[in-house]
Amino acid sequence: MSRQSRKLDHLKYTLLLEDGPNEPGFDDLNLVHNCLPNVDLDSIDLTTSVAGLRLKHPIIVNAMTGGALDVLDIHSLLAEFAKKTNSAMAVGSQFAAIENPELIPTYSIVRKIYPDGIIFANIGAYATPDQAARAVEMIEANAIQIHFNAAQEIMMTEGDRNFKGYLENLQRIVDKVNVPVIAKEVGFGIAREQVAQLINAGVAAIDIGGSGGTNFLAIEAARINKNLSQDELRWGIPTVVSAIETKSVLAPGVSMIVSGGVRRPLDIIKSLVLGGSAVGIAGMFLKMLQRNGLNNAILEFNQMLDTIKKYMLILGINTIDKSSSVPLVIGGQTRQWMQIRNCDITKYAVKKQDLV
Repeated sequence: MSRQSRKLDHLKYTLLLEDGPNEPGFDDLNLVHNCLPNVDLDSIDLTTSVAGLRLKHPIIVNAMTGGALDVLDIHSLLAEFAKKTNSAMAVGSQFAAIENPELIPTYSIVRKIYPDGIIFANIGAYATPDQAARAVEMIEANAIQIHFNAAQEIMMTEGDRNFKGYLENLQRIVDKVNVPVIAKEVGFGIAREQVAQLINAGVAAIDIGGSGGTNFLAIEAARINKNLSQDELRWGIPTVVSAIETKSVLAPGVSMIVSGGVRRPLDIIKSLVLGGSAVGIAGMFLKMLQRNGLNNAILEFNQMLDTIKKYMLILGINTIDKSSSVPLVIGGQTRQWMQIRNCDITKYAVKKQDLV
């Protein structure tokens, strides 16, 4: 099967399949209400920084698709959506356009539509440094996502089987490109051991891509009409667990993007309280656009931002960087996991209250 056909299948099944079966873990997090918020709703500022880039709000339209002529319209629609919502945006993997220059317009259309936007390039960790640099140049990217998807690849009959040397290659990419590098999982989470390795390799941000959102094992199984066991479908680290593990070893100056089943404004707030600088949302926006159209999707998005501001008010914070000072009680399976992994979660529950 050609790369273009595979990418079209990914798009098809992203729209057809539901999230899960894993839960991302947000219901295990309980925010502590502030009855004396001392905040004016009109003063709340949603700007944030990721990898040294200033974003107008903490929601990134994350990487979804690419690599086929038929996705030109999808990329155009996503770029228009990102532009009209002032969102940073990541394109899907650009390797197909590296192989076949005829596909370059399906990516460069994003910069054409959104000339002043924050746009992330995207390519796999197997790419050479020169190919990564070409991906950046192709869309005049502000940063590049280097994605890791071993679990997905081994499910594909045409997928990779050799993942040796990826970390060293990542270091070479960091040295080669002239924009910040974001290490990104595609839906199976990142543990703290690998976070430490990625930071040592020089990445500017980590997109955790936790389990609980779009499930690429389920998508790949649907493509080949294969039934997977629940054990297989549940593979991965839940998003909230991955966020806590990542934050436990995150170095100063390295940003965390929380993605994987982030769906509600409350999920976004909880992600920020865990230490995320932003969240990535992909499949949900694609479904919104396909089902409701551009104008309605923009309306829903703006309602999400309004709700985020309301949550910030009742937590007593008026800027995104103060989110990590909000007390948070962790329970359920997340608490059990972190205790077994010897990760101190009490620091989330007891924090200073003189925030504003």
